[in-house]
Amino acid sequence: MIVAIHQPQYMAWGGYFHKMDAADTFVFLDTVQYKKNEYQNRNLIKGPQGPQWLTVPVLYHFGQAIREVPINNTVPWAKKHQAAIVSCYGKAPYFDRYFGEFERLYAGSYTGISEINIAAARLIGRLLGIRTALLVASELPRVDDQRDRRLAEIVKLVGGDTYLSGAGGRGYVNEGIFCEEGVRLVFQEFSAPVYPQLFGQFAPNLSVVDLIFNVGPNAIDYLRGTVR
Repeated sequence: MIVAIHQPQYMAWGGYFHKMDAADTFVFLDTVQYKKNEYQNRNLIKGPQGPQWLTVPVLYHFGQAIREVPINNTVPWAKKHQAAIVSCYGKAPYFDRYFGEFERLYAGSYTGISEINIAAARLIGRLLGIRTALLVASELPRVDDQRDRRLAEIVKLVGGDTYLSGAGGRGYVNEGIFCEEGVRLVFQEFSAPVYPQLFGQFAPNLSVVDLIFNVGPNAIDYLRGTVR
């Protein structure tokens, strides 16, 4: 059984959901340290002026795990994000089909960044038609804190025998640890698709919501590379 493990990201890009789709089980790694100014509280969508950030404000203190980072709910970020999606995708081909799902997402109550990230990922996975089992690391028994051994132990803990690493892992994953743990190591092969998009020149590597609103039910086929 193939297991993929990744930090929960906000409205993640297509490669994140390609990895989820390629695994039998996907684990949200919310127990590792939060990284400031990355994709754990923000992502890009595309409007008339080009790519723009959707950022969830957080009250972060150095050393906190992702699951420990609270959202700054004194800022009306959910209303702003919903309005930005309307502005950017109100004329997209599949806006009417999917926007209600995002309205319900933003109507929820979230105290921590991992909560909104995991809720959004579950929603997007469902909209894409991904059937992978989704688990949360903080809800599993504790494992070794050492990076690669942690991943290998999670794979075994959830009944897997193969770890699916992102392609970038080739440069830093310690293959020997996976071998010691009896876990097969494979690497993701993903080519970001080019697809019909609003507002002029194509902008790559946006949040996958851009793909969903523009190509609708064909989004998963673009991610799988069966449509180009």
